[in-house]
Amino acid sequence: MPIIEVDQITKEFSGQVALNKISFSVQQGEVFGLVGPSGAGKTTLLQLLTGQVKADTGQAKVLGHTTNRLRGEQLQEIGIMTDNSGLYDRLSIYDNLKLYCRLYGCSLKRVEEVLMIVHLGAEQKKKVQHLSKGMRQRVLLARALLHEPQLLFLDEPTSALDPMNTYYIHQGLRTLNQKGTTIFLTTHDMREAEVLCHRVAFLHEGKLPLMGSPIELRERFSDATVTVRLTGREPMILQNGPEDAQKMYDYFCSNQIVTIHSNEPTLDEIFIHVTGRGLV
Repeated sequence: MPIIEVDQITKEFSGQVALNKISFSVQQGEVFGLVGPSGAGKTTLLQLLTGQVKADTGQAKVLGHTTNRLRGEQLQEIGIMTDNSGLYDRLSIYDNLKLYCRLYGCSLKRVEEVLMIVHLGAEQKKKVQHLSKGMRQRVLLARALLHEPQLLFLDEPTSALDPMNTYYIHQGLRTLNQKGTTIFLTTHDMREAEVLCHRVAFLHEGKLPLMGSPIELRERFSDATVTVRLTGREPMILQNGPEDAQKMYDYFCSNQIVTIHSNEPTLDEIFIHVTGRGLV
């Protein structure tokens, strides 16, 4: 069942096309990643899906409702995490979440639960003004999870974060998705897209030239070779065929193989191949 439906969406700003007849859908329970470089239109599409901007042409639906008609009841089912903080610097982590808990009308017990999800339980008394960027991001994620949204929108959730904070956010998102929340995220980090997303869509010059699961895309663009490193020898590339299959069999029988890797391209390499540009 589609929880997001986008049909021929177009959006321009001062004559510049940001989105050009975009169409796709996101299924309930899916983690869907919109990937592309800065300025590609990712944030514009997210703002359109959350009712912050209106499309010039086409239609988008979220939870069965057109995005320009989202109201209180539908918005209660949506969580949004962006760089626009909205946190109160002089309040503690706990007091920030307590305040938003009251606004959402959810139990204060939920504050402790979301702090555990983002691994901030031991830090809850710290004032927000004293937090690192990574910890602030985790507080923002905790806030977005308070009301247990059916659908969560994330705009570059781990941009410029260190590996530990990225790990905690990824872990929290996996836990949330396992409980049934659909996640739509934008990112320019292909590694993040690969480890989190069931499907990804490449956004380039306002269009979606490629979409699919990370595994499917890597297999589609693979040259079906493997790299083998033998004891005391340089790595070699073997082709998929009977001649090299016999070599591989001989290497195995003689116990010469140290490592073996298939040569599927990375999502970064696929993006460059399809669009002719990188993710800067």
